[in-house]
Amino acid sequence: MGASEKKSSEAAFDVPTLNAENLQSNMKVIYYSRTFMSIIGGIIAGILGFTGLTGFIFYFLIMTVTSVGLIAKTGFTVYSYFDSWSQIILDGFLGGLLSFVLFWTFAYDIVHIF
Repeated sequence: MGASEKKSSEAAFDVPTLNAENLQSNMKVIYYSRTFMSIIGGIIAGILGFTGLTGFIFYFLIMTVTSVGLIAKTGFTVYSYFDSWSQIILDGFLGGLLSFVLFWTFAYDIVHIF
């Protein structure tokens, strides 16, 4: 077996590894992005006067846009930066929902009630 054949067979079995510190940093970016977008989305929903189910649909739309933006930021090579797709799509979802509702009700009260 030649040297070039040996190198090509070894390359086929290479498993991409992730640095734990970089992975943790990437996860922080996801949480910060979701929290920021939740706050901005909540303020926008409150100013626009969304109530009930319309506001929650708006939240899901904001989180979808955020997920697509994060995936696009990775250049659609998610496994180079994260362990799985679910980390980008689902992580920080409920924490963002609480921030969204807080700022949604706050902005709605300021604009439409007071």
